[in-house]
Amino acid sequence: MSGASPSPEFSLELIALLPRLRRYARLLTGDRHAADDLVQDTLERAWARHLQWRPGSDLRAWMFSIMHNRRVDLARGERFSPLEDAGEPIADDPPGGEAATPVEPLDLQRAFDRLGAEHRQVLTLVAVEQLSYEETAQALGVPIGTVMSRLSRARQKLRIELAGGGSPIAAGGGRQHLTRIK
Repeated sequence: MSGASPSPEFSLELIALLPRLRRYARLLTGDRHAADDLVQDTLERAWARHLQWRPGSDLRAWMFSIMHNRRVDLARGERFSPLEDAGEPIADDPPGGEAATPVEPLDLQRAFDRLGAEHRQVLTLVAVEQLSYEETAQALGVPIGTVMSRLSRARQKLRIELAGGGSPIAAGGGRQHLTRIK
């Protein structure tokens, strides 16, 4: 790789992505300090490999992919706790727009925290970061069908949880599926 510095446009786009990177890192690590370390590692890798990024492609998806892969590498090395461990609340940004009762955001956060790590990741990338299914699949290194399946299950679990933990029928999920245990 050459010693060329990234373009000013690349640098500005990278800076603009910092809040999103930080939010996703908090989701992955569950800890503010570990998230900051993960963001720094991600930025260092992106800066060093800036020539691998294709101008015109979505820098956001490329950065989430780098972050996800770095998190997997770190988890394998047991530097961080497992993905399922959740520490502090994830949201840094205050909820915008509509006035809601104080219980609703707390209930949603609790329901979100009870989702598995794979479901939280997909839901965050698609619903919050607004990545396409294809971009999400690329960032996570999974097929698009897996993204769609995880997203569907995450949404269904949230509906059930927010409806009071009832059946999928009560939560508007349609047919109830039973699992037979032998």
